[in-house]
Amino acid sequence: MRQLVECVPNFSEGRDAIVIDAIAEAIRATSGCSLLDVDPGRSTNRTVYTFVGAPEAVVEGALAAARVARERIDMRQQSGEHPRVGAMDVCPFVPVAGVTMDDCVDLARAFGERVAAELGVPVYLYGHAAKADHRRTLRQIRAGEYEALAERIVTPEWKPDYGPAEPVPEWGATCTGARDFLIAYNVNVLGTKEQAHRIALDIREQGRGPDQPGRLKAVRAIGWWVDEYDLAQVSINLEDYRTTPPHVAFEACAAQARDLNLAVAGSELVGLIPLEALLMAAEHYTEMENLFILDERQKIRRVVERLGLSSVQPFVPEKRVIEYMIPEAEDEPLASLSVRSFVELVGARTSAPGGGSASALIAAVGAALGAMVGWMTYGKRKFEAQDATMRQLIPPLHHAMTGLLPMIDRDTRAFDGYMEALGMPRDTEEEKETRHRAMQEGLKAAVKVPLEVMRLADGAWDAMVEMAAHGNAASRSDLEVGARALEAGIWGASRNVTINLPGIEDEAYRKTAAEEASALAARAVAKRDEVLAAFAAREI
Repeated sequence: MRQLVECVPNFSEGRDAIVIDAIAEAIRATSGCSLLDVDPGRSTNRTVYTFVGAPEAVVEGALAAARVARERIDMRQQSGEHPRVGAMDVCPFVPVAGVTMDDCVDLARAFGERVAAELGVPVYLYGHAAKADHRRTLRQIRAGEYEALAERIVTPEWKPDYGPAEPVPEWGATCTGARDFLIAYNVNVLGTKEQAHRIALDIREQGRGPDQPGRLKAVRAIGWWVDEYDLAQVSINLEDYRTTPPHVAFEACAAQARDLNLAVAGSELVGLIPLEALLMAAEHYTEMENLFILDERQKIRRVVERLGLSSVQPFVPEKRVIEYMIPEAEDEPLASLSVRSFVELVGARTSAPGGGSASALIAAVGAALGAMVGWMTYGKRKFEAQDATMRQLIPPLHHAMTGLLPMIDRDTRAFDGYMEALGMPRDTEEEKETRHRAMQEGLKAAVKVPLEVMRLADGAWDAMVEMAAHGNAASRSDLEVGARALEAGIWGASRNVTINLPGIEDEAYRKTAAEEASALAARAVAKRDEVLAAFAAREI
């Protein structure tokens, strides 16, 4: 799965375009970072940068930006409306995809340690990365702001987590940490500002006070009037979209509006949103409305319509969904080839791609043929009685198909890792030991990948057998080819397991892997025969 982290550094400069642009260019020039937004504020004298990338890349991007700020921003000359404590005032790391909050905590601490060491500046950890409760929030750390820092920093209670425990007047201090992704989301109400605010008070976690908490956790909200749209809005900050996703906030607002005899007229996303948040909404509405949608783009389209995200301005997923905005690195070069190119490459004078990649492809084709038979049955009036069954059978086949495609490249990369280990130096005893360990890890990787191929393909068998019993009989040959392809792919993967096992010294690992591969290969033969027998038993 693709790993994606958002970094949102805030710098205490919002007026000097040369400085603002220089920081932006430093981020933009960092390999693996995509700068998504630069938001300067003149009155606040503050600029917020939003960029994303792989975990290691965003740390480098934040460091590059900090170096520019160290040269260009002097806190002794800075003033503005926004609370601040330093030149690079705050630098949070936010999990977006394929990473956990703990991963972002590690990134924040790694960044804090490096920026303190390289630039000689004080750094405080906050949020999930904080090491002390009394400095967990930015409000706590910023108390008295930059002007009070020189006095506070020399006390034991406010000794920085990294860097000098003494004033650095031109810089101040930097806060870095990990936090959840914040989604700014507005729900449109055909009513007054006051009515929108009543809804906000009812749904926000704070509610109307300690004795009247609101309905939704991790939610801040107010009601306001927007002249531009000529309607009221419940303006919402979703501080943890996994706790309260946008669709839950929307439905809560709609329910409260109905109680006030008001209408909700769609909603508005401000800024960017992770793909996961929209897919959570898609899953909710798909289940609630008893829909059958597997294609990701169709799911997003349904959510846009259901939440009315284009009600005040067009919602373009390519410009609002983080994952869609970032060009994805080519990590599946083999799977992206044309059929002709792949076959020719397999047939070339190279050892990779070889049987392992071919086995993954063959198994994927087998699962795809099973899914095809499902789609050739579902939605047709003639087979209407089978619609509910097809809804159950198509998803696991689709999952196996899509899961197997990346394995085409992973198998080749695993083999490449072993070949690289073979080429490592072995002149000293230490080098020999390092090479030996790398070879053992390479062999385990060469076993792990085909085992995963077998597991993914095995997940299609039960649906294949049922498809033979209930699928469109006119597609019999397609499913029979699919069953034989699936079994052949599993057999090929099992051969890649067994051929690499003898070189692994870990006896327990060898035994476990051999037993699993043997069981999956035997089950594949049995299930293939079940598919063929199921069709043969039908009156066709």
